[in-house]
Formats: sequence, structure tokens, C-alpha cells
Amino acid sequence: MMYALYQYQSDLLELQRGATGLLSRLMAMAGGLKDSPLLRPVGAGCELFTRLRVSHTQPPFGIERVSVDGREVPVTEVQALATPFASLLHFRKDGQPLADRPMPKVLVVAPMSGHFATLLRDTVRVLLRDHDVYITNWRNARDVRRSAGPFGFEDYVDHVIRFLDAMGPRSHVLAVCQPCVQVLAAVAVMAEDRHPALPRSMTLMAGPVDPRSNPTGVNRLATAQTLAWFERRLISSVPWMHRGAGRRVYPGFMQLGAFMSMNLAKHEKAYRDLYRHLVNGETEKAAAIRSFYEEYLAVLDLPAEFYLETIDRVFQRALLAKGELMHRGRRVDPAKIRRTALLTVEAERDDICGFGQTAAAQDLCPNLPPYMKRHHMQPGAGHYGVFSGRRWETQVYPVVRNLILAAS
Repeated sequence: MMYALYQYQSDLLELQRGATGLLSRLMAMAGGLKDSPLLRPVGAGCELFTRLRVSHTQPPFGIERVSVDGREVPVTEVQALATPFASLLHFRKDGQPLADRPMPKVLVVAPMSGHFATLLRDTVRVLLRDHDVYITNWRNARDVRRSAGPFGFEDYVDHVIRFLDAMGPRSHVLAVCQPCVQVLAAVAVMAEDRHPALPRSMTLMAGPVDPRSNPTGVNRLATAQTLAWFERRLISSVPWMHRGAGRRVYPGFMQLGAFMSMNLAKHEKAYRDLYRHLVNGETEKAAAIRSFYEEYLAVLDLPAEFYLETIDRVFQRALLAKGELMHRGRRVDPAKIRRTALLTVEAERDDICGFGQTAAAQDLCPNLPPYMKRHHMQPGAGHYGVFSGRRWETQVYPVVRNLILAAS
């Protein structure tokens, strides 16, 4: 019922946005009337109402070219492998003589936490300079037919293993935020099985390996209620008009609302700034804010099984940190990891994943020699700053690149 009510409201708003968009176009056609000083506020209001809305469609990565050794190289997206819930997306660099400079293969494991993998666009763009990059491109659960079956925590771990297997030996893996737990579990399982595609290095960035360390608002929210409460209040069925009709999901619009409520004043200020820039004709400043929110407001639904099992196993019981996490009937033991170099990355001002939560992986891998373990704390950065923006590109990335190079 909750999802159906949201869909009804969303459809009504789309009708209003259509009328507002028509008004905006008519103003633009009337000899630049939209840009007149008197009517700019009206045009700015139309812009905010029509463009800044929740979307359920994945934005494009838009990485068409990348600079490699001072040369501009075309980039093509290739689907290397696909399952009903995800695809292994390869950013293939065309025209680059890779034989002259072999580049390490890196799997970027994107979070399944309400946003599309395109949220890591900047992560991929920077990595492409020196690496052959793949990413887990998760599908919106509301577009996955019920006949595909459930998708839970262990299915996520299996996908990481399957994708690394498809990439082959001597690859590397980099997890951002939520999947740090699943990636550490996957590498531990692969190490115990002596899997031929065991990655050479594992980078865990701002993820809740042990959420008991310095709990944030996110951690407290996840432990404030029982699992039954989360299932009863937050899980809904996909409405009939979507391909995944009837599938039980944690709706992306609810996750977005939770994230935005944590920094409501910040988002309100951004909207006011956008309105002011539009009124003043400051197009570049307006474009930067618009671009961020077009990505941030693009949401995907999570399979109910995965969401509830993550709340239970990662946040409420912290099973990996306690040495009690199970995968397909056997205990996950990170102590089995002996040949995969480890880098953990945290941000000084992270309000989503507290300081020490990711670094906990260091203690969980006691059989890695000291020269194969490194921790990096990024001063001044917030959660998104460790994988996007200036600090990622100039300060965090060199650390990641050096670890991968040393492990290759």
C-alpha cells in the first residue's frame, strides 16, 4: 500500500510538472521572456519544480574519454556478464596499446544502498587512468521479475566471487561503503577455497566492517528497532505497473528520504542556492548543483531479503566483526586471507561510517604480513570525499594506485 500511494502521488506530480514545463517553454519561445529580470524568478521556480525530482532510471556514466599517459583514449561500456540482478560492466579503453603498458584489472564493487552505481562515476573516471576498470552495476529491484527469485546477503557475496572469476586471475577489488563487509567475506571464502581468481589486493573504503566502533546516526537508526519493525514499516510490494510487480522491496525513495533527513539543512541551502543562481543568471554554478541532484535523486529499490539481512547481520549483530558470519553453511574466516594485500580507507568527518569501522578489517586479517596491510585516514574529508571529488583524486587515489601497483 505504501508504494502504491507513493506511485499515485508521483504520477500526479508528473502531470503538474508537465504543465509547468510547458509554461517554461512558452516563456523561452516568447523572445527570451524567461530571461527578463522580472520573470527570472518564475523561470527559476519552474526549473526547480520540473527538474529536481526523484527518478528511478539510471543516469549514464558519461565517461567517453580518459587521459592515459597524456593521450586522450576513447572509452566504451561493455557488459561482460549479466545476471537478473546485476551486470559486470567493463569500461574498455579503445585504441590504447595495452600490450605496451599492461594495466591491472580492478573490480569496483558499488553499494546496493538506494543509489545507482553511477554515483561512483568519479571513482571510475580517476581509476581509468592507470587501470582496466569493471564495476558491479546493480539493477533496480522493481524492474526484476519475481520469477528471478530472491536476492539476499549471500547472493551479493556470490556475485562478487562470480564477477572476480569472470575477470580472471591477478585482478584487484575495491569496495565503497556498504559492500566492504560482503567483499571481505567473498575474499575470505575465495582464500579458503584457493580460488584461482583470488584478487591480488583488496581496498575497503568507508564501510561498516565493525559498526560498533564510533556509531553514527545511521548505525543508531539500524539498531533502534527490531528487525520485525523494519520489515513491517519499511518493506513494500512493487506496484502492478512495473516489471517486478509483487516483488517485496525496500523502496529507494525511503532510503533517499532517510539520507536527506540526516543533513536536511544542507540540502535546503543547496536548493536555495540553486534558485538564487538561476535568478542571477549564474549558469555554471547552477549547473554544478543541478548535476549533483540529478544523480542524488536517482534511486533504486533494494530487494527486501538483502536489506533485512544486511540490517540484521551487519548492523544489529555485527557478525563479521564477531567471527560469526556464515556463508552457505560455513563460517567466514578472514584469517584465511594470506595473499591479498589490504588497504582500508576512512574519512575524518564521515557521518555515515564512523572512524574505526573500516579499519577493523586490519585486525580481522591477522595472517597478512605487515608489508601487505595499510590504513589511510583522509583528513578533512566527509563520507563522499574518499571516493569522489578533489581529495579522492589528489590524495586518496595515489594511495590506492600505489597499493595496487605493489600488489601486482
